Amino acid sequence: MTPDTTMTAAVYRRFGGPEEVHLEQRSIPSPKSGEVLVRVHASTVSIADHRSRARDVPPGLGLLAAAGIGVFRPKHPILGMDAAGVVEAVGPGVTAFTAGDRVIAAMGGAFGGHAEYVCVPADGAITHAPASMTLEEAVTLVFGGITAQGFFRQVSIGPGTSVLVNGASGAVGTAAIQLAKQLGADVTAVTSGGNASLVLSLGADRVIDYTRQDFTAGDETYDVIVDGVGNAGFGRVERSIAPGGALLLVIADLWSMLRSRGQTRRSGKLVTWNVGKPGADELAHVVALADSGRYRPVIDRSFALADIVEAHRYVDTGRKRGNVVLRIADVDPLS
Repeated sequence: MTPDTTMTAAVYRRFGGPEEVHLEQRSIPSPKSGEVLVRVHASTVSIADHRSRARDVPPGLGLLAAAGIGVFRPKHPILGMDAAGVVEAVGPGVTAFTAGDRVIAAMGGAFGGHAEYVCVPADGAITHAPASMTLEEAVTLVFGGITAQGFFRQVSIGPGTSVLVNGASGAVGTAAIQLAKQLGADVTAVTSGGNASLVLSLGADRVIDYTRQDFTAGDETYDVIVDGVGNAGFGRVERSIAPGGALLLVIADLWSMLRSRGQTRRSGKLVTWNVGKPGADELAHVVALADSGRYRPVIDRSFALADIVEAHRYVDTGRKRGNVVLRIADVDPLS
């Protein structure tokens, strides 16, 4: 039997709405030296996919974003910043993975997860999937987990540290709650009242319903504030950050980026938007927590690859809780 040489992928050729994404047949990539070819079983449709597809970037970042996502047309026509699947083949020089390994991976700005196959650098953000989870569950560890870990490694969090997570019900927010609690922090979650039970079940100690209360209005201060919404810039929250504390800007506009160093020097409070380059070690840490029952997947809903347009439409509402999973393959070789 002749092996398949083509795969199905969700592709977009123009920036715009969800209907710009459609299914195409493309050649299956071949792993180069140092790469792993993964047969993808699941990915997620994230806020990053929305921003790239719609060119909906924070104010001032249009030119900078163009370098990553394209100017007149998409630079990476296959979206998807994460993948969970099975190693199909490895390129020359790869020894850490072999065909048949269940893995999760973050492709970052290279995208590519919304396809049946993707090549990933073996020394990049890729690790073995948790044995305790299906691949559909495991893929939810990647985007939020690696982002939250990238920020948390820049600060000191331990027993008694007070952490506030703004946008606590999103992919990064739900990861930040769980990772902060594992470090012993006291966590305050800012979300809508309808999401209170979710964030409390993840370990949050208290909930602030932003529709009823402004968390910056009182005298309460926090050692670390995580802004996963983009509406808690330093000017708004400075008084709410404890001396020597930190503001972690998961979403930041150009003005916030340019001012962050000066604000840090002037206030003695760390203000950062740079997540760094978290990789395999960070992913492996989240996997270890998941396998020990200390980190749980948060799935809002799941869509088949054939329903990719509907998946994008749902993410565009801005109301997703945790992760929206994209099912690429129906058979999960859980082992």
